[in-house]
Amino acid sequence: MNHSILRFVSAEDGTRLAWYTHVGQSSEAALRAKRSIVLTNGLSTTDNFWGPIVAGLAGDYRLHHWNYRAHGKSERARSRDYAIRTHVADLVRVTETVRDHGTSENPPVHIAFSMGVHVLLELYRARPDLVGAMVLVAGGPDHPHSSNPLFDIPGVRRALRGALRIASPIVPHVSPIVRRLGSARALYPLARTLGAIGENAPREELEHFFRSVGAMDLEGFWGSMSSLLDAHASDVLAQVKVPVLIIAPERDVLAAQKDLWALKKGIATAEWMSVPKTTHAIMLEAGDIVALRIGEFLVTNPSPAQ
Repeated sequence: MNHSILRFVSAEDGTRLAWYTHVGQSSEAALRAKRSIVLTNGLSTTDNFWGPIVAGLAGDYRLHHWNYRAHGKSERARSRDYAIRTHVADLVRVTETVRDHGTSENPPVHIAFSMGVHVLLELYRARPDLVGAMVLVAGGPDHPHSSNPLFDIPGVRRALRGALRIASPIVPHVSPIVRRLGSARALYPLARTLGAIGENAPREELEHFFRSVGAMDLEGFWGSMSSLLDAHASDVLAQVKVPVLIIAPERDVLAAQKDLWALKKGIATAEWMSVPKTTHAIMLEAGDIVALRIGEFLVTNPSPAQ
C-alpha cells in the first residue's frame, strides 16, 4: 500500500509549508539515492488530483508533493502575501529541502499542473540549477486566456485588477456561502453542462475537490487568483535547456489551446501529448494515461548520473 510522510518547511515570512514524500511500498531510506520528482499544484488543486501519478511513479522515484500557502495542510500566509513571486520563493525553499533530503546530486524533475506551470517556469527563471526536467500539464506560461484578443485592449487588465481589489474586502464574508456551494450535489452536473469537466470525470473525486475548495481559506484563494492576472513567463521559454514534456487536454475552458501551444512554440525541443476526451480535470479523467506517458518521458530522458 502506498503511504506518505508529511513534513513542513518554513517560508521566508515564517509560513509553514506542508510537503509530502510518497514512498509507495519502499522505505524512505531505500529511495534516498533515487531521482527526485516535485509535484506543484494548480490553484486550489487537491491531493487526489495526483493519485494516478503517485500510484504510477512512487517507489521508482523519490516523489514529493507540496501545498501552496493556505492550501491543504500549509498555513495561511503570515504576511498575507500570495503573490506569484512568493509562491515561486516557496517552491525554491521546498525544492532545496527535497534536494537536501536525498543523496543524488542531480536537480529534481518538476511536474506542474495549471497555475503551477507558470510558477515552475518562474522557478526556472530564478534558479535553473534546481530544475532537471519539466512536465507541464494543462497550463500556459502567462495568465489564463492570455491569448484572448480581449487582453490586447488598453485598460482591460487594469480594470480587472481594480475589480478584484475592490472585491477583496468582502471575500472573507462569503465563506459560508462558498462552503454550501462546494457541498451542493448540483455542482457536478452543472460543471458537466458548462463543459468545465468531461464525461469521464469521476463524480466522487470531483465532489471531493468541490468540497475542499469550499472549505479552504478564501483570502488565500483570492490572493493567489488575483496575482495570477499578472503572470507572464513567455520570455522564459527560449531560455529552457532541460527536457520538457507538455500534456494538453483536448478541450479546456480554463487553459486555452492557444496558451498551451505557446509553450510548444516557445520551447522548440519540447515533447507534446494531447489527451482525447479530457478537460481541465485531465489528472482525474485520464490519470493513468498521463502517468504512463510521464514514466516513458523519464525513462527516455534520464538524469546525467543514470
